[in-house]
Amino acid sequence: MRAARLMSLVLLLQGRGGMTAAELAEELEVSERTVHRDVLALSEAGVPVYADRGRGGGYRLLEGYRTRLTGLDRAEAEALFLSGVPAALREMGLEGVAATARLKAAAALSPALRDAPAVAAQRFHLDAPGWWAGDEPPPAVLAPLARAVWNDRRVSARYKGRARTLEPYGLVLKAGVWYLAARLGTRFLIFRVPRFDAVSVLDEPFDRDPAFDLAAFWTAQAAEFTRSLLREVITLRLSERGVRMLRHIADPAALDDALASLRPEGTVRLAVESVEVAFSQVLRFGAEAEVLAPPELRAMTAEAAARMSALYR
Repeated sequence: MRAARLMSLVLLLQGRGGMTAAELAEELEVSERTVHRDVLALSEAGVPVYADRGRGGGYRLLEGYRTRLTGLDRAEAEALFLSGVPAALREMGLEGVAATARLKAAAALSPALRDAPAVAAQRFHLDAPGWWAGDEPPPAVLAPLARAVWNDRRVSARYKGRARTLEPYGLVLKAGVWYLAARLGTRFLIFRVPRFDAVSVLDEPFDRDPAFDLAAFWTAQAAEFTRSLLREVITLRLSERGVRMLRHIADPAALDDALASLRPEGTVRLAVESVEVAFSQVLRFGAEAEVLAPPELRAMTAEAAARMSALYR
C-alpha cells in the first residue's frame, strides 16, 4: 500500500512539476504529516525530491529527473480506454485503477505536453445519462458483474426471481442504464442490470467466443428491440410536403419500410408502436396527411381537427 502511494507521489511531482504538501495530501488522501514522511523516505531511497521554501513553495523533483515507473499493467491499460466515462468507471469500481493509469500516462509525457490531459478535459466531456434521469446509485450487482466480465468468470445470478448461471461477455451503458450481454447455454442475451436480484462471481473461467463482437451484437439487439415495439401499421395519404416530413416524424426503425411502400399517389404504410402513439405522430403532419386506416385512428384525427378548427374559427 505504501509503495503504491510513494510511486503515485513521484508520478504526481513528475507530471505536474511541483506541488505543496496540502495538494499532495488531498490527491493521495492522506495527512500532510504522512506526505512529509513519504518525501523523507523517497529522499533516503535516492529519489531527488526537494522542498522549495517560502510562499508558493512545495515539493519538486530535481530538473531532468524522470522515473521509469511508468509502465501500465493490464488492468490499468484497459481502464485507461474507459477514462472518458468517469461515472462508468466509478460505478464499476475501476476509478482507482484508472486514476493510477492516467498518472502513469501523464508522467511519461514530455514537459511540453504535460498540460495535454487538462486541456482536453476542459474542451470535451461525455455525459452518458439521459436528460431528466434521476441521480440514482448504481446497482449493487454492477461491480461484481464488471469483475466477472474483466476476468472471464461465470456468475450465479438471480434475474427477476429466476436462478441462472451466465457467462458475462460485456457491459453496455445506454442512456444511464446498464445492460449485460451474456451467454446462457448456447444463446447470447441482453439483461438489464438493475433487474438482477443477486450476483455471485464463480471461480469458473469460461472460454470467450472469439467471433463475438460486443458493439455489433448490441447494435443488432437494439434494432431488433426497436422493431419489436412497432406492433401496428397505419395507412396515410401524404402531400408532397408530407412525404418530405415523413423522415422527421416516422420512427427511424420504420422509415425504410415506409419509404419502400410509398405509392405515386402519396399513400404509405407506416409501422407504429400503437394507435395512441400514431395519433401524436399524425398530428405533427397537420394538413399534409390524411389517415386512411385504421378507422379508429381516422376518427380520432377527424375529431381533433374539428376541435382545432372550432378553436381557431
